[in-house]
Amino acid sequence: MGGGIDPLRGVRWKCDILPEVKHLSTRQSKLGSVVRVAFGNFLEMYDFMVFGYYAAGIGRAFFPTTNEYTSLMLAFMTFGTGYLMRPLGAIILGAYIDHHGRRKGLLLTLSLMAVGTLSIGIMPGYETLGMLAPLLVVVGRLIQGLSAGVEIGGASVYLAEIATPGRKGFFVSWQSASQQVAVMFAALLGLLLASLLPPEQMAGWGWRIPLLIGSMLVPFLLILRRSLPETDEFLARKHRPSTREIWRTVAANWRLVILGMMLTTTTTVTFYMITAYMPTYGESVLKLTARDSMIVTLCVGFSNFCWLPVMGALSDRVGRRPLLLVFSCIALLTSYPVLMWLVSAPSFGRLLAAGLWFSMIFGGYNGAMVVFLTEIMPAHVRASGFSLAYSLATGIFGGFTPAMSMHLIHITGNRAMPGVWLALAGLLGLTATVMLSPRSGALRHREASAEESVPVVARTA
Repeated sequence: MGGGIDPLRGVRWKCDILPEVKHLSTRQSKLGSVVRVAFGNFLEMYDFMVFGYYAAGIGRAFFPTTNEYTSLMLAFMTFGTGYLMRPLGAIILGAYIDHHGRRKGLLLTLSLMAVGTLSIGIMPGYETLGMLAPLLVVVGRLIQGLSAGVEIGGASVYLAEIATPGRKGFFVSWQSASQQVAVMFAALLGLLLASLLPPEQMAGWGWRIPLLIGSMLVPFLLILRRSLPETDEFLARKHRPSTREIWRTVAANWRLVILGMMLTTTTTVTFYMITAYMPTYGESVLKLTARDSMIVTLCVGFSNFCWLPVMGALSDRVGRRPLLLVFSCIALLTSYPVLMWLVSAPSFGRLLAAGLWFSMIFGGYNGAMVVFLTEIMPAHVRASGFSLAYSLATGIFGGFTPAMSMHLIHITGNRAMPGVWLALAGLLGLTATVMLSPRSGALRHREASAEESVPVVARTA
């Protein structure tokens, strides 16, 4: 019979292509989820970090004094107060995410960040409201801190749970990479504003523009995040622990949280040194132009963006601990000498070289650290444990890096003293990595704890 169609051949063809279609659909779905999480994380970090970029203008508007150092220190201390709120955000909002789901938590954190950022951007200055103005700015900063306390943890855990097997490091690295897009965007915006507005207008009201732009992006990003699916790992969990159970388990694993905090310190100090503090360090300490400092910050952000996925993927192949050991040692041994070399003859070229060196350290260490931190936390309190460890590191060390750097320079007269602060962070990261070895037992519990509801106490060396 001519012209007939073999039905069995058609069935076989369909059976062959169905797995391929399903695989392609899954890949596209995961890619879309990564993009939506990254975009939201970009805005969270942009809104949180832009305060540090324009600390000088904010200091003049809300903390006017006859002493420029005092005004700038007050602004940086306000910048640091946001980090004091982060542990509380990790405890409260982290428990919310572990109980109600990753998707709902990511929507909540984005909304809170928008409220805090908008309140700072539209707040009248000290000349209009008097002492009420700096108090309300601190409140806005505290709201930002509450949100940021769990955003990084929520985003990292989400990406870890949707990752393709064997590529978890690469997937999770895009959380940190999206922050670098925020750094570059803020730096480009700073360069644009510096070219369009004279210094007196930039100091008077121009610093508000980046904050308002960040607030305007929120509705669009909320729409993107609303379409996020919940992770299969969370949906498959048989037991959803209550807030009390989550807090009890985190408390029982306090040693693991402390080690996680030490592990994270190298990342947070390095990141805030080369992003939030770099523009002020170049302009106020090294006496370079604002344009030069912003260009260096832009280059550092791009360098970070390139290093992070590469190192995340490398950690999938060689393991997390080798990278953590190597780059924490580099931070410990080279931070102070590099800054001594920079301050001996400050220039745009030397500031760029130093910034790129620290960018390499940050990218190499953080590419392995973030995914490692998701892996060592018990699965049912993963967002809470991760966020609390990360928030303690930023609250005690990272967030106060600009203020501490300014203070160390002020009391010693040595412009390279921020390098000592970086070296200390490297030492803490190195110590935590050694103590979190597989022999310590701190890592062995993670797979078994995924379905348990009772506290799991990590054993450390």
